[in-house]
Amino acid sequence: MPARVTLFTERAGFAPQWRPALEQQGLTVQVCHPNELGRASDGAIVIDADSNAYDDDELLLAVGFARARHLIVAVSSDDASPADDVLVEMCSGLVARGAQDVPRIASAIARRSDPERRQRFEFVTVSPRDQEVLAVLGDGQSILLDRPLENADDRGEVVAIELAEDARTARLVLQSGVCLDLRASTIAPHESGTNGASALPIDGARLGARLRELRLEAGLTQAELARRTGIHRPNIARVEAGRHTPSLETLARLASAIGVSTTRVLSDD
Repeated sequence: MPARVTLFTERAGFAPQWRPALEQQGLTVQVCHPNELGRASDGAIVIDADSNAYDDDELLLAVGFARARHLIVAVSSDDASPADDVLVEMCSGLVARGAQDVPRIASAIARRSDPERRQRFEFVTVSPRDQEVLAVLGDGQSILLDRPLENADDRGEVVAIELAEDARTARLVLQSGVCLDLRASTIAPHESGTNGASALPIDGARLGARLRELRLEAGLTQAELARRTGIHRPNIARVEAGRHTPSLETLARLASAIGVSTTRVLSDD
């Protein structure tokens, strides 16, 4: 059954702008009034930020509610001002700033609506740091894997990486001739932890404290970390204070800029 996208708007011209692009991606579309958002329970939603129902606070409330319900949420506005960096991060980048962005956001919604995306690799390579492999999954999550990857891993140089046709597995060929097979489904982070490692629950306060501890150990200020990652310093401050829990992709950016692996941020070690 095709994934469903609900457009929350009361403006007559909004649905005709979005429906063709979404249906072209094989998605089904329904339209609801903004005051019906509380009924949203699955699928993806597009919020019309130019609706009279939303001021800045109401927009943050709507997006926050949708994310708390684990919905895929996009925001559409012809005005650039409502989409501040917090909102963009909450929407994982799904912010359309005009009709020209609609096809791109529709494509992203379709990709994120694919329940199998986490089971496939998008990219696998050797990390810039020794003895790590970087895997990017189909849902955009980036994972640093510490070597040895398995008992047969002799820690030798990786001379080739081959993705299977269905992208569900990746074969790493070592200089010694040893072949190591990675399966996306086995390394995808689970809700209770990541990558099979001893992990912290991803709650705001504990994760923020861990990031702050590692940043200070590295001798970095919040301003320098912001410069290295492109994430605004107030957003980093919110993460460290436990007021916002970042996505794993954002967490990987922060960890890399600090000079540690994502698994180290998530572990007690």
